Parts: sequence; C-alpha cells; structure tokens
Amino acid sequence: MRRTFCIAAAVVLTFAAIGAQSASFPQTTHKSSLSSAPAAFAPLNAWKAALQSGSEASLAAFYSKVPPAQVQTPQGTSQDAEAEARYWSAVIAQGVSNVNPKVLAIEHRQGGLIEAVLRVELTAHTNSGDQPYAAAVHQLWQKQGSEWRIVATRRDDLYLNPPRRLPEPAKPNMDLYAAPEEAPHEVAAALALAAKDRKRVILVFGANWCYDCHVLDTAFRSKDIAPLVRASFHVVHVNVGDDEDKNLDLAAKYDVPLNKGVPALAVLDPDGKVIYSQKQGEFENSVRIGPTDVVAFLQRWAPPRQN
Repeated sequence: MRRTFCIAAAVVLTFAAIGAQSASFPQTTHKSSLSSAPAAFAPLNAWKAALQSGSEASLAAFYSKVPPAQVQTPQGTSQDAEAEARYWSAVIAQGVSNVNPKVLAIEHRQGGLIEAVLRVELTAHTNSGDQPYAAAVHQLWQKQGSEWRIVATRRDDLYLNPPRRLPEPAKPNMDLYAAPEEAPHEVAAALALAAKDRKRVILVFGANWCYDCHVLDTAFRSKDIAPLVRASFHVVHVNVGDDEDKNLDLAAKYDVPLNKGVPALAVLDPDGKVIYSQKQGEFENSVRIGPTDVVAFLQRWAPPRQN
C-alpha cells in the first residue's frame, strides 16, 4: 500500500505515531479483539452506532475538545475536534447504506490509551448502480474524567472496495513486524539458515500499520500456500517504520524502491545475492493479486531442486 490517499487507492492502515500529548506511540502492553470480546470497549461500540446514524452532533461528542483531537486525513493534519464528525455526517447524508464499521484490532497502550484499527465499509448509490466503498481508520482513545474521548485519529479517503481474492486475517497481528532496528539481525540470521538448508530468503518490507502486509502474511500462512513457503524460503519482515523512514539502507542494498508502496519484496540467495526485487509495487495492493499469483511467485523464485 502507498501512503498517498485517493478514492480507489489501496487500503491504508496508517496512523502517525502521535499520542494525546506526545509525538511517539506508547508501547503495547496488552492486546484484545472486539471480534472475540464484543463488550471489551463499549465507547467504540457507541461511536459505531453514532456513525451509522449519521448524526454530526452525536459523532462530535466522541472527539476530544481540550486538548483538541489531532485529525489526519489525505488533506493534511488539523486540530479540529469536529472535523471527522462533519466528514462522516456529510458522507452519510449523500445517500449510502450498509454502513459497517469493521473493527480489525484493539490494542491497550501504556498510559491508559486505547488504539483502535477499523475499516469503515458502506454502499454508495450511484448513477451506475450501487458501489461498495471503504475507508481505513485509526483512533487513539483516552479517558477524560469519566468519559472516553478520541484524542487522535487518522483516516484515508473512501476507496472502491472490490472483493478481495486473498484471505484476510481474522485479526491483524500487530507484532508481525519487529522493531526496525531488529531487521539487520533477522536478515543475517535468515541468510545463515539458508546457507545450511539451501533455501532462499524473502524480505517483506512493510510495517504493522500496513493492512496489505497482514493480508500477504495471511496468504503465506494459508493451507495451500504455507507448504510452498516452508519448503523453499525463510521469510523476514523488515519494518520501515511509522513514517517509512527506517531501514532505507536495507531497501537500497536489496534494490527495493519503497516509493512504490509496501509490502515490497526481495528474494535473496543464501549468499545474499538479490534474485528478485519488486520494482513496480507488484504486491502493494492485495486487491490486485490472488492466491494463484502468490503461488506463481513462490514457484518462480524457489531455489533449483537439488539432484
């Protein structure tokens, strides 16, 4: 996925690392999922109901006013506590149906903060017929007095949401990518293993905010594809960071242009030689690829069979 935003763009689970008073994301201390614990965070359920109603006043009540909620959209960053309420109220007023705020993950952060990762799906009624659209939303919640408020939020534009062909994770693994500084050690360890078993190494540049990265990982672990991965590859997830400014040296070393989006892949021989590197964002949008594409990729770049 790319960090540019437009209608029909790939899903973007991005959230700038901002807290209520700080520019750094607090560390995760506990994780849960509303899919398995629907009552785990009632304020989010109330926000979802307000969204479905389209009531600007009801939505506005959820966003912090003191300090004002930090709002990031494709148009930029603002501290307008009612900006998101106006946006979603206007969307609903245009004539949509089946508004479904789908919770992908909930994380409990240090300092009592709660992070929510959602995809808001809806059906737009157009002259050419009903069209499914979606938007990725990240929220950071903080308790203010007796009430929970959204202190920071990031949203991409509504994009056309055709059915995905790759399996989606029931819940994104927000620890899929280790800290960026771990990547050189993990690459070295994978190459050492490959030197022993003569497999190849797949580097998957991405980040935990990238939903397409989670979809590709789910495909790699799926029933039909996992045996191909295990037989021929060691997979290393290289974290590019919240602002895509980490491990740029590794991306350059392995000739992977990150400006084409992530996930971005490279395939290495056990000696570290680049066998393949993604050049045109071939994997950055999981809507465009399916299981047969992933299988063909793995078969194409598997090491030669040993006689």
